[in-house]
Amino acid sequence: MMMSLYSTKLPHQLNQARTFIAARIKWACDPYLDTAVSKEKDLKQIISIKNQLISSPSKSLPLSSLSLLKPHFNLSTTALNFFHKYSTVFSQFQPSPSLPFHIKLTPQAISLHKEEQLILKSQPLRDDTIKRLAKLLMLSGAKRLPLHIVDRFKYDLGLPHDYITALLSDYPEYFNVCEDKDCLTNKDTFFLELVSWKDELAVSEMEKRVSLEDLRNVKRGERIGFPLNFPNGFDLKKKVRDWVFEWQGLPYISPYENAFHLNPNGDQAEKWTVTVLHELLWLLVSKKTEKENVLQLGDYLGFGNRFNKALVHHPGIFYVSNKIRTQTVVLREAYRKGFLVHKHLLMGMRFRYIRLMSKAKKKRRKSVGGVSHFQLQRQVSSTKKGIERKLNIKAGRKKKRDQMTLQNLNLRMWGLQTPTLRM
Repeated sequence: MMMSLYSTKLPHQLNQARTFIAARIKWACDPYLDTAVSKEKDLKQIISIKNQLISSPSKSLPLSSLSLLKPHFNLSTTALNFFHKYSTVFSQFQPSPSLPFHIKLTPQAISLHKEEQLILKSQPLRDDTIKRLAKLLMLSGAKRLPLHIVDRFKYDLGLPHDYITALLSDYPEYFNVCEDKDCLTNKDTFFLELVSWKDELAVSEMEKRVSLEDLRNVKRGERIGFPLNFPNGFDLKKKVRDWVFEWQGLPYISPYENAFHLNPNGDQAEKWTVTVLHELLWLLVSKKTEKENVLQLGDYLGFGNRFNKALVHHPGIFYVSNKIRTQTVVLREAYRKGFLVHKHLLMGMRFRYIRLMSKAKKKRRKSVGGVSHFQLQRQVSSTKKGIERKLNIKAGRKKKRDQMTLQNLNLRMWGLQTPTLRM
């Protein structure tokens, strides 16, 4: 379902009152989007560790060193189990008998990395990445963000792991790194700032659609409705549907415009908040990111809890998945049955990494000496239980024997006959 687009220009001062219906909007599972999130399980960790290994002079690192980085990589298991799980990506070897075991990439993973680097170094993709990063900084109004906030979106923006030296240093006319006080912590921190405002970039994705590629047609305060998509079986109450319809018809304020003068509790302010969120997700190569990233950015930009409220109030625009041990915010319109409508070049490469990872899972399921991995697991489990059972029986016999021995000693003390000990 998609709301119609309006072209009537209205002043921003209208519709500042809060009219949202106090009805609970029930969260509903979307199997397609959950699958889109789930199939990228461990992908970010794989690429982060791959970059760490490639950065090493020997293209390998000791297993013990990588184990210490488990919290940094946010691994769901031990480093050793993780590398065994993805044996098609990582291989374990010992440089010499006196040295500890090391981890390196497999030839298949190295081949994918080289192809990925060719894409990252291509001029069209570099220009596209620079523009999307510049637009992210422009969303802040001040044209700058702390580097730790930018780093949160590094993977989702498709930035190289060493983006400051490998990418930004080639665009001094765009970016500058400076040190200043963080407005939230009041501590000195490094910022990435845009050297100058780029008017040609200050046009949102929604405005581009209305302008029909002619940016001169973009009008300030135009009525623009967001595409709405709901999972099968999802139904909004009538009074909520009526509110959404009226809310869609409110004037569209560009996310690159400062609208903090609006009543923060008003419907118009909420539409602007949704506009900023929509543009943020559209800038990302996968059109999704962890919810914590969104909330951290919202806090820094001064939205407070308004980002979170917008996610709850507008399930037809955004979806929050609870898969892969986190919450992920997904832009609904960017997906059709779990697949990206417009696939970025980097996403094509990432899906190839996923296929390589899946080969390791298939490999683990193959027969080992005629016994499948799962049969072997059952046999090991059965053998373990059998051993535990025998140990318990032996422990019980020993306990009984000790009790009988103690009883014999007591009988002897009183000069009584000792019964025969039978076990």
